[in-house]
Amino acid sequence: MKLEPKAGKGAVVVRFVEGSLGRFDEKVLSVAYGDKKVSPFNRRKFVLLMRKVVAQAKQHRIKSLVVEYADIKSFAPKDMGDYEVGRVAGTAFVMADYEHVFYKTKPKEGWNFVEAVAVPNMPAAAKEGFADGLVIAGEVNATRELSNTPGGDMTPRILAEKAKAAVKGTNIKVKILGVKEMQKLGMGAVLGVGKGAKDEPRFIVMEYWGASPSTGSGRQAPVVLVGKGVTFDTGGIQVKPGDHMYEMHMDMSGGAAVIHALVLAAKLKIKTNVIGLIPAVENAVGAGALRPGDILKSLSGKSIEILHTDAEGRVILADAITYAKRYRPAIVADAATLTGAALTALGLHASALMTNREDMMEDIRALGEESGDYVWPFPLWEEYDDMVKGHFGDVPNISTSGNSRNGGVIAGGKFLEVFAKELDCPWLHLDIAPRMTGAQGEHLAKGAAGAPVRLFLSLIEKYADQR
Repeated sequence: MKLEPKAGKGAVVVRFVEGSLGRFDEKVLSVAYGDKKVSPFNRRKFVLLMRKVVAQAKQHRIKSLVVEYADIKSFAPKDMGDYEVGRVAGTAFVMADYEHVFYKTKPKEGWNFVEAVAVPNMPAAAKEGFADGLVIAGEVNATRELSNTPGGDMTPRILAEKAKAAVKGTNIKVKILGVKEMQKLGMGAVLGVGKGAKDEPRFIVMEYWGASPSTGSGRQAPVVLVGKGVTFDTGGIQVKPGDHMYEMHMDMSGGAAVIHALVLAAKLKIKTNVIGLIPAVENAVGAGALRPGDILKSLSGKSIEILHTDAEGRVILADAITYAKRYRPAIVADAATLTGAALTALGLHASALMTNREDMMEDIRALGEESGDYVWPFPLWEEYDDMVKGHFGDVPNISTSGNSRNGGVIAGGKFLEVFAKELDCPWLHLDIAPRMTGAQGEHLAKGAAGAPVRLFLSLIEKYADQR
């Protein structure tokens, strides 16, 4: 999608109408916004309305649109300036236009995408925001494309290659650790989970040094992002039921989000340092696969007792969190499609948030509201410590306190907290299982939702602003 300076020939004019029924008369697309008096507009509704414009245009196979900036601005919350209005609208338009069509045969009439949008009478700040919004949505959609790729075409090796390809044209450095390098370091957690698959694991390291100075002892402490990169999750020997295995090619969504959050930082030239760490494995059923009762030696030196082979994501993240220490980070944030319990608790509209700094909860939640990657907090109180006391190893990979199904979201966070305690900085964990795919009514195509790229970007920008 392109932002055009003026309407092209055949462009359809967008008008917003009160009520619930929209219409199209070949020249004007009327988009219904409901009743402002009954339900006042907020940021969430503004985002959805902007997406609805493109979603309805696609329904009518409209290729080019004209939307007056004043009309857009009239639905934005009063506290949003022109730059932010343009950025949010641009992001919403492009996210709504995305579909995963790579494996489909192109129809004779071509793909059904909106090719251009003209927004007359935009002030300079709004134009800048809209342009940034197109970049942001482009990387969110690239994340969705990676996540939507079938597991047979998205192995750990291919994910590493995709990370290298994604950074072309930027100043991001990418280093890929293979089995030998991980063995030398002592990454027994990543290696243990990955040893049952034909395709060997990889550990992807991405470095964006956007702050100055970029070398020497004066280098600013970076934001470190960690993403789960399970390219397909069978559940291992304790294999998932068939109806729970569908869509498990998206179990690398956290890793995909980290890749493109770094690319965004570079493309937007954000003046801070950001590190991305993605442990990439396939959790397969094979001759070397993990068994319940196996004990792995993690990079931290702590032993991990495997009580269930389908709780593999937290295991590989343990090594990544420990690896983050070498960067002396300002903050570490991880994202993982970690637990079905998060989906049960929150449905499809928010990721679960846990952190070692309770005073940060509201700030992170506010960033979620601003970015559109919504989060909801869960506790990591000391009362839950018994969940992570192992019988024969230091840390069990599922709760040993009562029924392991109870408090599943918290148990995943408590496991990671054991390793995060060695960090001398704030740490937050996002269980993005609820946001792996879009929800009904979000005006997003079937498949991956691209969370939490926008939240990661807001976090990066927050740390850039603080310096």
